[in-house]
Amino acid sequence: MGIPDFQTIMLPLLQTLADGKVWTTRDVTKSLADFFKLTDEERSKLLPSGQQSVFGNRAAWAKTDLKMAGLIESPSRGLVKISHEGTKVLAEKPAKITRSFLRQYPAYDAFFTKKPDQLVAADQHAATGDQQAIATDEIQTPEELLESSYATLRNALAEELLDRVKSCSPKFFEQLVVRVLVAMGYGGSLADAGQVIGKSGDGGIDGTIKEDKLGLDVVCVQAKRWENTVGRPVVQAFAGSMEGFRARKGVLITTASFSAEAREYVTRIERRIVLIDGPTLANYMMDYDIGVAMSQSFIVKKIDLDFFEES
Repeated sequence: MGIPDFQTIMLPLLQTLADGKVWTTRDVTKSLADFFKLTDEERSKLLPSGQQSVFGNRAAWAKTDLKMAGLIESPSRGLVKISHEGTKVLAEKPAKITRSFLRQYPAYDAFFTKKPDQLVAADQHAATGDQQAIATDEIQTPEELLESSYATLRNALAEELLDRVKSCSPKFFEQLVVRVLVAMGYGGSLADAGQVIGKSGDGGIDGTIKEDKLGLDVVCVQAKRWENTVGRPVVQAFAGSMEGFRARKGVLITTASFSAEAREYVTRIERRIVLIDGPTLANYMMDYDIGVAMSQSFIVKKIDLDFFEES
């Protein structure tokens, strides 16, 4: 069945609390995971940020929405129980509880008066049972919407960056690779790295670079500003050329991709060669602020529970 969206979780959550007892948030989440028969993989699946499980996040938002509507209460930190209003709702035996259903409660409706149009449309579809109209058959939590939007923007930027890199001159590409490697902590300074990179003049980059600022080890570098897939012969030739520098480490960078045979080859040889394809290069550029500038910044805050602890 997969991981249910947070609106699907609302009714089972309220039913779990129907015994009137005070539950811990952890126990409720585990009970719900058991109810939906989630696999270990589904229970442990994380949001893209890696900070929280997908199911835990959705269960938390189901709890938040029910609490804002007054159907459940939180006696103290980390605890939850059904309210009198929640008991009344269960007595009416609703088929499901959605955000549209909860908007009959003034406090909840006021909170979502200015919510995104996407959620409004999703609520309307859920209320009418039009599941096919909901993209991916799920309603995303705010964190999921934010992270998926960020991922979409990042992927689009990566493609644009890669297109620009492919269209730049060989000399500029040399400078770009040097900047990326130095930003990652290799080569010491731009001046040091620039002196030993860019010797081939064949549209790629062949040379050596310091592994660190002290120059304790040498790393061979080759870059291919290509459109075609880089195959095993190119990687094998690069590995062979490293012998002339007595180097045991190398980085091969391309604007294209590597064949499966090339990737498999580097796992079987004694020398350590890192393969960086076009998308990976673009991601490193974004991670280390090479060729990109900040457009907008959003800070998502959460309540500081320790602040409200009374001694």
